[in-house]
Amino acid sequence: MKICFINPPFKAEYGKFSRESRSPSIGHSGVLYYPLWLIYAACVAEKNGFDVVFIDAPAKQLNEEETLLRVKNEAGDAKLFVFDTSTPSIYSDIKFAETIKDNYPDSFTLLVGTHPSATPNETMSLSEKIDGLARHEYDYIVRDLAFALKEGKDLSTIKGLTYRKGVEIIHNEDAEHITDLDDIPFASDFIKRHLCITDYVFPAAAFPAIQIFTGRGCPAQCNFCVYPQTLHGHKYRLRSPENVIDEIEYILRNFPDVKEIVFEDDTFTINKKRVADICNLMIERKIKIRWLCNARVNLDYETMCLMKKAGCHLIIPGIESVNQKILNNIHKGTTVEEIEKYILNARKAGLMIHACYMVGNEGETHETMEETLKAALRYKTDTAQFFPLIPYPGTGAYNWAKSNGYINGKYDEYIHEDGTLNCIINTPELSAQELVDFCAKARKKYYLRPWYIWHRIVRGLSDFEDLKRSFKAFKKLKETLFK
Repeated sequence: MKICFINPPFKAEYGKFSRESRSPSIGHSGVLYYPLWLIYAACVAEKNGFDVVFIDAPAKQLNEEETLLRVKNEAGDAKLFVFDTSTPSIYSDIKFAETIKDNYPDSFTLLVGTHPSATPNETMSLSEKIDGLARHEYDYIVRDLAFALKEGKDLSTIKGLTYRKGVEIIHNEDAEHITDLDDIPFASDFIKRHLCITDYVFPAAAFPAIQIFTGRGCPAQCNFCVYPQTLHGHKYRLRSPENVIDEIEYILRNFPDVKEIVFEDDTFTINKKRVADICNLMIERKIKIRWLCNARVNLDYETMCLMKKAGCHLIIPGIESVNQKILNNIHKGTTVEEIEKYILNARKAGLMIHACYMVGNEGETHETMEETLKAALRYKTDTAQFFPLIPYPGTGAYNWAKSNGYINGKYDEYIHEDGTLNCIINTPELSAQELVDFCAKARKKYYLRPWYIWHRIVRGLSDFEDLKRSFKAFKKLKETLFK
């Protein structure tokens, strides 16, 4: 039986749309993430003997007509269509799925992703042509549904599935999260056979790069982070260090052009012993490749030094704010003192930092935003991003904003007409426009100061890959810096 996995088209005339929650838009910096969760589900389907077609419309900047033509040529006989979704594009995603259902009425249309997981009843009510959706982590849900469709079995036994039975919407019991992650095939092997690495851009990494997950779930309780709250939970589940190293070696053998590996785990460094095990294996096996990861600000200096020795060149912390009350309000679980120490230790260890700042959270004022900007300028990290809070359904931040009347709940307002992010939150202290204006001002102050320009030149002279990355990112970023 054939399964067609589709990352649907969306505003292709404006650029490449990323559904990844960290960049759910047509990004100013040219970012386009691999649709990793959809890739892993397709990996599992292939492993279980299903014929898989994978169409990433945004990666090829396909419009609806072009995507439908690919479906006709490659997957017209598919019995199951799996559609990736996001909150900003949900109405468009459903419309596209409806068209597929009209064209292939005997097929099963299944939505996956954070949005349908957070709003199953609401999502199913948007269209009678949507046959079902997978709630939360969906690798095995898609596999089990495919077997049921192939064998004509009752769908009521498939954990994690929401489906339509006549006029009734049925929610089966939740599926357990996957614990044996070593049983999931390598995403890189699937990418090798189905995708093109030069279609995807992660501005913080050398180009081209490959993104993989080495673990799932995040024990941190940040109230704005959508994946742990809607998709893979807070229980931290890990691939074995040996399994991770095996995939790295696979990448080195099969992708001679890849310049960097991005560990996309929400926080790669939570289990420091495992980080040390992976780093030591890389050193022992003489693996030479750059890599970067997300790393919380509680990371210690010794682990940073070991990571640097193993090839890590950049870490990405979610700093968000330097106001302790705000950090407490969003359940960040970090302190300003930890942030300060982290910045110093990373610089001492020789690691670059891409710092992430977020404004508009509970307790934010003009004064606290300026406080954060002053700290960001003082920290002098290699790169930084400033974004307003994007409250996604299913998160504590969304519940806070919605219950206080700070957002209107219209999902198509999450982005502008051209596909770029829109700020939708208005608090008594700060309007959406004030949040947007502050972020624009912060980017200009950060990137156009003489120190920063000189820093990038000096850095580039000692690291050619970093110089190329800087030029590529700046070409995109200048559109917003000089707007």
